[in-house]
Amino acid sequence: MRRYIFEDLFVLEMANNHRGDLARGLRIISEFAKIVRFNNVRAAIKLQLRDVGRFIHKDFRARADIRYVKKTLETQLPKDHHEILVESIRKSGCIPMATPFDEKSVDLCVELGLPIIKMASSDINDWPLIEKIARTRRPVICSSGGTSQKDLDDLVSFFENRNIPLAINHCVSLYPSEDADLELNQIDFLRTRYPAHTIGFSSHEQHSWDASMYIAYAKGARTFERHIDIDDGLHPVSPYCSLPAQIDTWFKACRRAKELCGGSGETKRIPKDAEIKYLDALVRGVYARRDLPAGYTLDHEKMDEDVYLAIPLQRGQISCRELMSGEVLNRSLKADEPVRIDDIDSAYAHDDALKQAIYARGLDTQDIDLPKDE
Repeated sequence: MRRYIFEDLFVLEMANNHRGDLARGLRIISEFAKIVRFNNVRAAIKLQLRDVGRFIHKDFRARADIRYVKKTLETQLPKDHHEILVESIRKSGCIPMATPFDEKSVDLCVELGLPIIKMASSDINDWPLIEKIARTRRPVICSSGGTSQKDLDDLVSFFENRNIPLAINHCVSLYPSEDADLELNQIDFLRTRYPAHTIGFSSHEQHSWDASMYIAYAKGARTFERHIDIDDGLHPVSPYCSLPAQIDTWFKACRRAKELCGGSGETKRIPKDAEIKYLDALVRGVYARRDLPAGYTLDHEKMDEDVYLAIPLQRGQISCRELMSGEVLNRSLKADEPVRIDDIDSAYAHDDALKQAIYARGLDTQDIDLPKDE
């Protein structure tokens, strides 16, 4: 499955916020493309496509009291305007995407050369539309808002059986959403139930552009979606839509979340040199408890009589990690003198890489004035 096409992808949902005005749509693309470029992220700008003449029944086209019908009619764009918007998205360095709400709009997605198709939560069990989308063989992102588990299972199985890449966005279809509505633990559920798929988060909250990002990323969401709009002083901005400065905050929150989470959660991390050096300073070194002659064997039974462990660990000194029974002293040691790797005959002493590591760690006492015996 080519799931990695979805990884670290931000989807900026323009929806109908062009308001049927090509110039406004181009301005939205321009303003948000700058934020994308400044943050050096991989982003798509997404349109919504409807064959309005067939999508709305002719007997209801005059019903201004039905909000969805009224908005759809007021914001429709001709095909050539969609072509101009898609070309502008490409030239801006973003990926053009769309949500088709009917079969003819799926054909338009193909005609426009859109590389990814989005499926709305409302269409999760619209099987004529789903089958039409699948025939394009394009990767699909679906939102899970308001769906049943069976509907989602059926959809996932459908795309898996056809080997079509599918990302699944956790989504709460409330516009706007309150913080208490977000149900971010659903990301855990989706990752567990559908481990072969990229899980994302499509968000409509209105109070914060960073908190949910921190949590969603930490839980494993890897594709993200928000509605976008501009404030032109003429039209009200819906509270679930994000302005350019808020998307900038959103992008930066993701970068910060990556820094906080670090590397893969599937393998043990490799500590940084600074961390190892810090911890080495707390490791106890081996010191002679009494005068010991050359050729003396450190035996487990008498170890406490012969040596003791204390900080600081010095350069070249063996530590509690390397102290073993049966090590033979190559030279005599005085009481309280550090036992160094070259002072013992053991397997460690014949491993050049290990000796180099032991001499690279610990406290360098050459430039320190140690107290002199009176």
